[in-house]
Amino acid sequence: MLLSAVTFIPLAGVLAILFVGAKNENLIRIITLVTGLADLAASLLLWTGFNDATAEMQFVERIPWISGWGAEYYMGIDGISLLMVILTTVTCVICYLATWTAIERNVKEFNIAMLVLQTAMIGVFCALDFLLFYVFWEMMLIPMYLLIGVWGGKRRIYATVKFFIYTMAGSVLMLLAILVLYFEYHSRTGVYTFDILKYYGLGLDPVLAYGLFLCFFIAFAIKVPVFPFHTWLPDAHVEAPTAGSVILAGVLLKMGTYGFLRFSLPLFPEAAQAAAWWISWLALIGIVYGALVAMVQEDIKKLVAYSSVSHLGFVVLGTFAFNLRGIEGGVMQMINHGISTGALFLIVGILYERRHTREIGEYGGITRIMPKFAVVFMIVTLSSIGLPLTNGFVGEFMILLGVFEANKIYAAVAATGVIFGAVYMLWMFQRVMFGEVTNEKNKNLPDLTTREFVYMTPLIVLIFVLGVYPNPVIKKMEASVKHLVTVVEKKGACCPPSAHAAENAPAPGVPATDGHEHHAMESVPHTDGHADHTATEEKRD
Repeated sequence: MLLSAVTFIPLAGVLAILFVGAKNENLIRIITLVTGLADLAASLLLWTGFNDATAEMQFVERIPWISGWGAEYYMGIDGISLLMVILTTVTCVICYLATWTAIERNVKEFNIAMLVLQTAMIGVFCALDFLLFYVFWEMMLIPMYLLIGVWGGKRRIYATVKFFIYTMAGSVLMLLAILVLYFEYHSRTGVYTFDILKYYGLGLDPVLAYGLFLCFFIAFAIKVPVFPFHTWLPDAHVEAPTAGSVILAGVLLKMGTYGFLRFSLPLFPEAAQAAAWWISWLALIGIVYGALVAMVQEDIKKLVAYSSVSHLGFVVLGTFAFNLRGIEGGVMQMINHGISTGALFLIVGILYERRHTREIGEYGGITRIMPKFAVVFMIVTLSSIGLPLTNGFVGEFMILLGVFEANKIYAAVAATGVIFGAVYMLWMFQRVMFGEVTNEKNKNLPDLTTREFVYMTPLIVLIFVLGVYPNPVIKKMEASVKHLVTVVEKKGACCPPSAHAAENAPAPGVPATDGHEHHAMESVPHTDGHADHTATEEKRD
């Protein structure tokens, strides 16, 4: 039940907060922080207990839910989703510390929204039942809608509605694709199920598969966001409170790239390969376009928002390289972007709390006034541009290796994004931090407080640890990524990873099987709807 505990501990915090008066704001903040720390501790137990020698799903929990529909409470994680869960719990704890004084109204409601959002995000990364996954996916929209719409900036309503419409449009397309898979599986086996792993290797008609792939792709591309589905992101980032921006950059955007890895590639490998060329060009356009637009921004937060479009273009490009280095680099960059860009939004929040402006022209010479802040800002900036020995370098280098192996032209174009990234980040840093202090309002700004130093320190440590020694993270995901590459290369002919415990794990690097012979779905006879004669179902029985 460890996975359920990690998922629902935040809801226990919500329950505790409901019994606290709205005026007792400090107690509410303490409960939220303690809840976040407890969830982080539980997620670290997942890390220590995870067997990285296998691609099988681990910590599996499977309970009948809506039997007539074939829906189950079915949870499990592999090496990829494990890293996303850890990223979520770390990011949320930092957000709770960062917003300790920034949120001054409706504190109770804000903390409830944050905790509900945490449960929804973890649930998305752990669900192995399509209906359960969709519930968590939609559940996430409500608290994020409130975070931007209630605690956001002057144009918060516009940004919130835009975010909601974009995401809902993608969600409807994804739901349509899920239902088609659901009934297609039933037509072949006579069994209704939302089990995601059973849909792997379904052997769909190529035209149908491509159409379903597009439905999933649009839903996830909006969330990433991939160019040209990115226009909601700058508005949402600029209007969101600091915690909302950090959650958006650190976790929510990763749900799109995670969706490619969990659904798009293994469910529709042939369609993914057929679409790879134009998806790669969309990613390349996003890399260059995001960087160029970031260069001309006068709002620091909007600059960082456009940098996300560029950085996540690298993740998409690496994912659709369909090789070990590219996909591992993509997953690594998902983590690194969450750390570095999350830290940048925290830095913008620190400045905004002091000056209530994000205009670059309002600053200058801040290094002389806030030396500790300047050191932290410099480290995060160098991480964002991918300086060697920082985490950003590792992810981008692995992606470029994988992309170069797949297509040298794509790698060359993507490399220009690294150069442009250095230009806009260093130029922004120079204008904000160096020069003369020309604005009187900047002369008495306080340096980092103890609380700010505490929540920035883990991010700085991770920047250097992952930059110098990323092996532990790479090792956790390696078996799962190798299996995914095998599935795509064999165009879905490979069996899905088993949902059972990993004690019978194969040697590292060997694609996992469940020990039974798997037959193509086309060979499965139709039944009366009460029995599933697939090898997977026989094993479970």
